Amino acid sequence: MTMTATKPTSPIAADVQQHLRGWLKEMAAVRRASSHSVQAYMHDVSGFLAFLLQHHGQSLDVARLAATEERDIRSWLAYRVERGYAKSSNARALSAVRTFFKYLNNHAGIRNLAALQVPTPKLDKPLPKAPDMAQARATLDGLEDNAEPWLGARNHAIAMLLYGCGLRISETLNLTLGDVATSNESIRILGKGKKERQAPLLPVVRKAIDDYLEQSPYHEEAFKRPPSFPLFVGLRGKQLQPAVFQRSLQQLRRAYGLPESLTPHALRHAFATHLLSNGADLRDIQELLGHESLSTTQRYTHVDTARLMSAYNAAHPSAKDD
Repeated sequence: MTMTATKPTSPIAADVQQHLRGWLKEMAAVRRASSHSVQAYMHDVSGFLAFLLQHHGQSLDVARLAATEERDIRSWLAYRVERGYAKSSNARALSAVRTFFKYLNNHAGIRNLAALQVPTPKLDKPLPKAPDMAQARATLDGLEDNAEPWLGARNHAIAMLLYGCGLRISETLNLTLGDVATSNESIRILGKGKKERQAPLLPVVRKAIDDYLEQSPYHEEAFKRPPSFPLFVGLRGKQLQPAVFQRSLQQLRRAYGLPESLTPHALRHAFATHLLSNGADLRDIQELLGHESLSTTQRYTHVDTARLMSAYNAAHPSAKDD
């Protein structure tokens, strides 16, 4: 008796393959995804299906997909992390799997929300590029140029606190007269979570604040402002809003040809990186910035790699070996 060769059955059942093709067609036709995006979606979901096959050790049909649980998806994400996939790549892949399950819920007669309940991997926010010392100096000097001298003095004092003390823009604009009246050597900061800290106040920063207060029409002695009165005010004497200072910085960038990355937070970033470049201890910088975790502060160290490698090459015995 002659045996007839049969084509091996795919472990991915025909109904899953059919829906996979239908989903990709919908992504291209209805959602107008590019061919590159469609290929990426197919790659991500195919990788997920392959993982489920290996994970469960049995063929995969729509009924099996309907039984997929949150822990299955979390295991798949953990598998990707172990293999070095970036958070952004994992977030994109999870988004593709979610969209595929939405399609199955609408077209395959199943009801599975597991993919929607797994949170997206939290992406690391990129730090703004820190301005170099020349750019920081140009910013500090340029902000003093204003049609109204007191407004120039105000903007200069704000920038000095961002760059000279490492304050957040919100911390700076929330300062009151009482915060800066107690000492010439430090300043009281109310940071995130209402946590207080003391920041050293350089004489040049103190001078910038005093120059502004002397010129401000809303801080004259005759007004006898209470300690709770805002340190930084706008044209009408109300607490200054971040958008106003940001506009001034934007105008400065355009006038001086400075990079768009030069933002209030970039000045705070420059405070940390320039201290680090000049030998400051990372834990001291952590305290000055008001970071709860040292790991947050450590994100600033990547900008100092060139300096560290230069020092290593100059001083370490191993670097001198031929």
